[in-house]
Amino acid sequence: MALQCGIVGLPNVGKSTLFNCLSNAKAQAANFPFCTIEPNVGVITVPDHRLTKLAELVNPNKIVPNTIEIVDIAGLVKGASKGEGLGNQFLGNIRATNAIIHVLRCFDDGNVVHVDGSVDPIRDKEIIDTELQLKDLDAVSKKIQKVEKMAKTGDKDAKKAYEVCNLVKSHLEAGKSVRTAPISEEDKEYLADLWLLTAKPVMYVCNVDEASVVSGNAYVERVKESVKEENAEVLVISAKIESEIAELESYEEREMFLTDLGLEESGVSRLIRSAYKLLDLYTYFTAGVQEVRAWTITKGFTAPQAAGVIHTDFEKGFIRAEVIKYDDFVKYGSEAACKENGKLSVEGKTYVVEDGDIMHFRFNV
Repeated sequence: MALQCGIVGLPNVGKSTLFNCLSNAKAQAANFPFCTIEPNVGVITVPDHRLTKLAELVNPNKIVPNTIEIVDIAGLVKGASKGEGLGNQFLGNIRATNAIIHVLRCFDDGNVVHVDGSVDPIRDKEIIDTELQLKDLDAVSKKIQKVEKMAKTGDKDAKKAYEVCNLVKSHLEAGKSVRTAPISEEDKEYLADLWLLTAKPVMYVCNVDEASVVSGNAYVERVKESVKEENAEVLVISAKIESEIAELESYEEREMFLTDLGLEESGVSRLIRSAYKLLDLYTYFTAGVQEVRAWTITKGFTAPQAAGVIHTDFEKGFIRAEVIKYDDFVKYGSEAACKENGKLSVEGKTYVVEDGDIMHFRFNV
């Protein structure tokens, strides 16, 4: 599953610095707006201690972790929805992503210019929100025009689409994002073809100074208060610290550095895991001598759907899945030992895969 999270924010809030820490693909990080013109894409691995543990037990030839693509989208500015500052191009890049990582500047530093002259993360958030909402409003209004005539002829589908789009239009006109609109899961189908920007799940990353990285600061508290209605996660990260961690050679050095700061893990690791959770994803594993591998599925996938992630033939010809729970595998140490102790279950087409399942599929093409 090719999954993408887009990093957005105003120019000079620390997006590209954070992206550089997340990925080996280096975005140009400079102290002036629009240093990122093309969206930089970095493929990053999802940290998962379970994969490491399984590899220790199985000792495979190869280890394959889950990955997520992070897209560094150039700094948006006021007027982007009308094409200002290459706005249409940037908004198009966001449209292609599955979720949004919204970086907000929550630190004071006279040496780093702010595009609006002062530090105010709530104002910054509202500027970006407004641009995305205006773009969505344009898309919804066009669809209303398209379905209105059909709705008047009595077409039930068109009538429902007209109702849902008008509800969303009112919500957007009130300055609210689509993700907070009172729409049922079924009714979201009428919006699916619009790829609305503000319907995407969002995570807010507060980029703070070193002194605020453990407990946050007043800016962070304001952000948390501002987004409490959105059911969105707020992460506190110092992009400056993360860039220093990225330059350290060994794992041991990085661990010592984090301990000195009073942190259990890097902000980058927390961000990647949170992005995975934000997209409502689970991981299942295949474990053999050839490879131990993590596979990405959407929460709620059945066994045949999970098999289809490996290959479509696995889903088409699915017969059964042999399943071992991760904790059981670690306890008994091998597939053979799990079998002997009755910890391998045989599941059919209706089995809903759980996070951490170790699976082997039987199929017939």
